[in-house]
Amino acid sequence: MMDAGDWDAERVIIARDRKTGLRAVIVIDSTTLGPALGGIRLRPYDSQSAAVTECRQLARAMTLKNTLADTGYGGGKAVIAWTDEIKSREDALRAFGKIVAKLDGRYIPASDLGTNAADLAFVGKGGADVMGGDTDTAISTATGVHAAIRAAADHAGLPRTLGGVNVCIQGVGKVGARLARLLRADGAVVGVSDVDTRCVTELAAEIGADVVAPTDAIHASCDIFAPCATGGVISPEVASRLRCRVVAGAANNVLTHPSAASALAARRIVFVPDYVASAGGVIQVQAIRDGWDKTRLEARLRAIGDTVTDVLGEADASGRTTVDIAESRVAARLAASHD
Repeated sequence: MMDAGDWDAERVIIARDRKTGLRAVIVIDSTTLGPALGGIRLRPYDSQSAAVTECRQLARAMTLKNTLADTGYGGGKAVIAWTDEIKSREDALRAFGKIVAKLDGRYIPASDLGTNAADLAFVGKGGADVMGGDTDTAISTATGVHAAIRAAADHAGLPRTLGGVNVCIQGVGKVGARLARLLRADGAVVGVSDVDTRCVTELAAEIGADVVAPTDAIHASCDIFAPCATGGVISPEVASRLRCRVVAGAANNVLTHPSAASALAARRIVFVPDYVASAGGVIQVQAIRDGWDKTRLEARLRAIGDTVTDVLGEADASGRTTVDIAESRVAARLAASHD
């Protein structure tokens, strides 16, 4: 990942609608390869600065994700600050849709943490062109992460089939729960962790997994740590204390700083950049747009594993981090598109 100060977005919009209580940030990071595609995140923020910072980081991650997955989209993101001023969720989202509509298609919103298909419908009623409104991309995202984990396991000398491999999943929401089921179907030994006690207990009982306390997940002794909740969970200090051989998951911006990638590499922990592993959702959006059949979509999702193998191999051969390799590839492609 990049620091917010290391790059400049094409456009940052800070918006407020006093009538509905809407406070939102939209970041269009890049439209070099196409309109900026990225979800709407809705949650409380401590300050406007915090909202802007997260939105910029998430938008940059979408540029990386869409470019590496060759979706034909650029990168963007939006965050809506949930406050007591918002009395009607629908009215606030309609107001947000009106703001997006004024951007003339440069930003295409999708769902993200805190938003769903119904929310996107309200945004669309405000005039915005939305993507994947009634489409659940969680299974495609989980399938892509599963392919990434298989490739990373193989690179780390673990069984690619994942039979008997110990995986700890941090966060078992829409994507994490589906990933857990795929891993158990492989015969992996799965530990699941989430702040939602009922959700995690029910999932563990369903698939025969162990429940790991949220405070223990990141330090659990396992073969593979799969962060699938919020980002920013691995700092250089945390990296020095991890007890796993592989880190690969769906959480966005899982590293607090690029130096965390170096700390992981120094300990020979295989790290799959999140924007590589979690590209399944944007690939499904591309499939819908271009009319792919199920066979082609599934092949592209499995190909995420090939990308992971390629990135990991180049990182080993060059002595650079996987983050450096992935970001260099994106920079080269964006630069080539300007030629």
